[in-house]
Amino acid sequence: MDGISDVAVGVKRGSDELLSSSMYNSPNSGMSSISDGTSNGSDSKKLRVEERVGDAPPSRVLHIRKLPSEVTETEIIALGLPFGKVTNILTLKGKNQAFLELSTEEAAITMVNYYSAVTPHVRNVPVFIQYSNHKELKTDNTNQSGGTPTSGSSDGTVSSPSSPVLRIIIDNMFYPVTLDVLQQIFSKFGTVMKIITFTKNNQFQALLQYNDATSAQQAKVALDGQNIYNACCTLRIDYSKLVNLNVKYNNDKSRDYTRPELPAGDGQPAVDPSVAAAFSKDSNSLLGKIPGALSPLSAAAAAAAAAGRVALSGHSGASGVLLVSNLNEEMVTPQSLFTLFGVYGDVQRVKILYNKKDSALIQMADMNQAQLAMSHLNGQKMYSKIIRVTMSKHQTVQLPRDGLDDQGLTKDFTNSPLHRFKKPGSKNFQNIFPPSATLHLSNIPQDITEDDLRVLFTNSGGTVKAFKFFQDRKMALLQMSTVEEAIQCLIDLHNYNMGDNHHLRVSFSKSTI
Repeated sequence: MDGISDVAVGVKRGSDELLSSSMYNSPNSGMSSISDGTSNGSDSKKLRVEERVGDAPPSRVLHIRKLPSEVTETEIIALGLPFGKVTNILTLKGKNQAFLELSTEEAAITMVNYYSAVTPHVRNVPVFIQYSNHKELKTDNTNQSGGTPTSGSSDGTVSSPSSPVLRIIIDNMFYPVTLDVLQQIFSKFGTVMKIITFTKNNQFQALLQYNDATSAQQAKVALDGQNIYNACCTLRIDYSKLVNLNVKYNNDKSRDYTRPELPAGDGQPAVDPSVAAAFSKDSNSLLGKIPGALSPLSAAAAAAAAAGRVALSGHSGASGVLLVSNLNEEMVTPQSLFTLFGVYGDVQRVKILYNKKDSALIQMADMNQAQLAMSHLNGQKMYSKIIRVTMSKHQTVQLPRDGLDDQGLTKDFTNSPLHRFKKPGSKNFQNIFPPSATLHLSNIPQDITEDDLRVLFTNSGGTVKAFKFFQDRKMALLQMSTVEEAIQCLIDLHNYNMGDNHHLRVSFSKSTI
């Protein structure tokens, strides 16, 4: 077996990025650990620890070393969540090591690159991440300890569920759990489209639909068995037989986030998004004062919070303001940040900090959009630098006082015609994907050829690897060589005037060519 190079070096992260071990109420994340024993003769189905050090090529399987002995799988999964879907995990507790499999090699490369500059910590202990020689994880389910595994097929690879709908039961419901609390928690793992809550057999239950089945699987892996609050409100999660929820009303019992125009029904008041966000913030503050209770964004969303994807209590982020740091101050502009973050929500204002031009404040339309942008863009490369995205303590982005010249560092986009999500029921709500090397192009004029588009995107500073027109030739898929190149092209060419007032629309695609 070839060895593995140790690529994890860097400086210690600030204390605001760390979670104390008390945040983790359940020792099991729902995925069972796999021991590294070799006595039962099925070595071919086990992953041996990679102990020699050398050079290993990039792989979507990462080897994590020097983990604290009491670490849970939720905490290990948290390291990978900001960079993409985690499709499998194997822990070797006796050796304080683990293997983490991401959905794509690109996601793994982004994760390794980021942690090369920012040393990852688990329970205040620095850990080391490197590429594995293995291209995928195949584990032996019969050798798992700690109960029935929640994922895995007969050969140990994680199976893909067919339904994006989860059935959620809340056990030991000592404190009330609202639809908004569920949306906050589950949105850390993907785009929540619809939620229906109800009571059955004297138990609070919910059906929750993601925009894809992989997000549902990720949420189930990370949240099943977790407590929303300390020692109570335990999540029990299964896949639903339904593949689509039919929501007729938007109120405190059901919600379709893609159709805000739906009536309230049953005499219940309609839920205004700003009111819902304010209520959520107030309720979090109240619950934070109850002895033994945590914010809903802590225990059950510990995996996401540990990786810096959500703010902890005291910084609920209900205002929807993001702090973006490690920007390339020579290249970044308010317009470029508006374009990139506008993929995940309607950017209202952008302020590049006057005395710290590698940092900026971005005000989104609401908290959900801010968390969506943070989960997808934290750790991505923009202008050759890995950016860091966190929730800001600020409630709004202040505009310069009248007559004050701030060198164009602040811009108000409130009335921009380029907002993707202003139109109720827009299909854009169903096409929100993480940054990828493949871009979706639309609004292409009929006289534009494949060569025209290849030249246009190549001139933006990258290499076009593949191209495919849709049948009507008004849309196309275009694949760049890296995610970073695709991000750059989206920033440069979204809303590009192709002639005759045809403005090109560019977004990230989940497809490959």
